[in-house]
Amino acid sequence: MAAILSGKKATNRNILADMTSEEISSLRKNYTKAGLPDKGIPEQPMELFEKWLQEALESDVLEPNAMVLSTVDANGYPNSRTVLLKGVQDHSIRFYTNYKSVKGREISREGNVSVVFWWGELERQVRIRGEAEKIPEKESGDYFQSRPRESRIGAWASSQSNVISGRDVLEERFAEVKEKYKDIEVPKPPFWGGFDILIHEIEFWQGRPGRLHDRIKYSKVNNNWESKRLAP
Repeated sequence: MAAILSGKKATNRNILADMTSEEISSLRKNYTKAGLPDKGIPEQPMELFEKWLQEALESDVLEPNAMVLSTVDANGYPNSRTVLLKGVQDHSIRFYTNYKSVKGREISREGNVSVVFWWGELERQVRIRGEAEKIPEKESGDYFQSRPRESRIGAWASSQSNVISGRDVLEERFAEVKEKYKDIEVPKPPFWGGFDILIHEIEFWQGRPGRLHDRIKYSKVNNNWESKRLAP
């Protein structure tokens, strides 16, 4: 990627070695595709979120429902990873995971999380802060049964975030689970399910020319939404 951006041919070397720090720092794009005018800002943030999500779904974004979820470990260090958005409600968004994974354990200890959506093709970013809580078991079960069969088997086969000696361990476990449930429905593991992120803040960022980007932040105050424009 760096070799392409710098106009040099890729070699077997680390391609970043072909670029100086000055060249890397000069990489920039002028954003010109859209804006967030004051008169067009809705009172309810999820109205705007759903509009942007729909436009991302209709665009060339590779994974329009991909979001970077950040949690905090016991020492106060943040952990970030990409998960997939699986539901949108009036005041929350939903995703699913293994409750015994690192993110699942960290959410159980400290429910405050943040999320970032980056839709580069649309020059947009959405930042969310809120509190994650487990959804009802039945809702997790209903969603689990809607997943492809191999994904359901994989949920049983993977002890997510635990160290394994090699990929063969994972593949052997997958084969065992597949054989176990060969002729019956794959049930939902008790350690797998959904989280709803109850939104406290949501900020919309739209790239604009000259780095005068639009930033609109909604905050929940006494169960009502208040919006403010922020300087870029």
